[in-house]
Amino acid sequence: MRTYLCAFGLLAALLGATPAHAQFSNRSLGLSLGYMDFKRTAGLAGTPFIGLEGSLYVENGFEVVSLSKLMFPKDTFATPEKRVVGLAPSIGIRYLLLEETLRPYIGTDVSYLIVFKEQTSNFVGIGPNVGLDYFVTDSVSLGVRAQYNFYIALNEDTQTSLTGSVGLAAYF
Repeated sequence: MRTYLCAFGLLAALLGATPAHAQFSNRSLGLSLGYMDFKRTAGLAGTPFIGLEGSLYVENGFEVVSLSKLMFPKDTFATPEKRVVGLAPSIGIRYLLLEETLRPYIGTDVSYLIVFKEQTSNFVGIGPNVGLDYFVTDSVSLGVRAQYNFYIALNEDTQTSLTGSVGLAAYF
C-alpha cells in the first residue's frame, strides 16, 4: 500500500509540474585589474591593483556595486622609497543607461582607503564613475571603468585619485 501511495504521489508531482522559466541574472562576482594614480596623495605614487567586485541589480536600471582593491604603492615620503600595502573597499550605486548586451553606466561610490606604512593613513572618499560592460555570453561580461575620487582625512588637505580598470564578471 505504501509503495502505491509513493508511486501515486510521484506521478501526481510529475504530471502537475509546470515548465521551468529562466530567471534574470541579477547578481555578479568578478575580478578586475587596473591602475590607481594617487597624484601624490599622502606621498603615494600611482600603482596597479587587483580588485574583487560584485553587483546586485535592484530595479529600473539601478545596481548596488562594491569594488575592493588591493595595491602596493610606493611611499615617496620614506627614505629610501619603499612599497607599502593599500586596501580600498568601496560601495556605491550605478545606473545602467542600457540593459542589453552592451551596458554603459554612470554611478558614484563611497570608499575607504587605508595604507599600511610606518604610520597608518586612513582616508574616506567619494567619487563619480563611468563604465561599459559587454556581455560575451548570457552570464559573462567584460568591462572597463574609470573613476575620480576625492579623499578627505583629518588634518590633511583634500586628495584626489584617478582610477582605470578592466574586469571580468560572472552573473548568476
